[in-house]
Amino acid sequence: MRIINGKLLTMEGQCFENGYVDFENGVITAFGDAQGAAAAQGEVFDAEGGIIMPGFIDAHTHIGISEESIREEGEDCNEITDPVTPQMRAIDGIYPNEDAFRRAVDAGITAAVIGPGSANVIGGQMCAAKLHGDRIDDMIIKAPCSMKMALGENPKRCYGRQHKTPQTRMASAFLMREAFIKTQRYMQKLEKDPDIAYDAKCEALIPVLKGELVAHIHCHRSDDILTAIRIAKEFGIRYNIIHTTDGAACAGYIREAGVIPVVGPIMSGSSKPETAHKTYATAGILEKAGIQVALTTDHPVGPLELLPVSAALCVRDGLSMEGALRGITINAAKVACVDDRIGSIKVGKDADIVVFNGHPFEFLTKTRAVFIGGKRVK
Repeated sequence: MRIINGKLLTMEGQCFENGYVDFENGVITAFGDAQGAAAAQGEVFDAEGGIIMPGFIDAHTHIGISEESIREEGEDCNEITDPVTPQMRAIDGIYPNEDAFRRAVDAGITAAVIGPGSANVIGGQMCAAKLHGDRIDDMIIKAPCSMKMALGENPKRCYGRQHKTPQTRMASAFLMREAFIKTQRYMQKLEKDPDIAYDAKCEALIPVLKGELVAHIHCHRSDDILTAIRIAKEFGIRYNIIHTTDGAACAGYIREAGVIPVVGPIMSGSSKPETAHKTYATAGILEKAGIQVALTTDHPVGPLELLPVSAALCVRDGLSMEGALRGITINAAKVACVDDRIGSIKVGKDADIVVFNGHPFEFLTKTRAVFIGGKRVK
């Protein structure tokens, strides 16, 4: 299969005004300037002067696990019976047949990180998945791809109402540290005696402490961001900061940490005190401070299909065009630790490719074609 006659944005630092992409068996096999390219083998799709680029990726969502228009029946986002549940797996709660998946694909979004919510200090294992399919097992790119954790208001609110811990930010930080210390001791015992009693929580956290699994830590306010950085340093874990609403207030510390913060959601009201300073300008401020960012709708907080609109609003208020495009392609893939497979046009990567009839940040632009794993799904 070959896509021709469009401006090719690879998100690898290359742009071809008259580009082409070849793919076979779901994998990109060639790309570049159409002039001088070898003759196409097989089917050809004409982009008709539009934009050819990798499919968009949302770095943090709850699509299919927190279903739209449904209450308890389709709400599987938070196991609010215990503030520490690292053993929960998002893949066991995702319903891939809800309509939000179709709308996202129609908008050119081909993959997303999906996971538990932020009611718990440690919520469970997130996954990176393609957004087309009828069985989540066939849609998975990587599971788990990260461990969801949370600081700030949400754990306090959810457990404070039950008159349980945590009711303060101090208690949330304590529970996070306690879980890591218990796991460290479990690992020491396991090394001496492989037959010790199985502990599902510790087993789930071992890859985090070994640096094999990234922690995705929900933080809006600057003090919560700094607590996340502090705890991550104490235990030497890999991590990302999710939401980063007050990131402008601690940009230097985020830059020093060397992480790619995920900014958003921005297309929703400020529903609680920790999001009071929400602004479209945050991503641009962080970029100007020398920080690469990824973007999120936090679906269903913001509709996933509005991811490119969110990126465009960030551009309007200071984020560079390149930074915005990277924020919903290659940077999002890096946050999910799946940039070896998706996020850019590169030989050997999955053929997740979208063709637009204009620039994707223009309001009237339409998606002409979407390919996921080399299969046309729109």
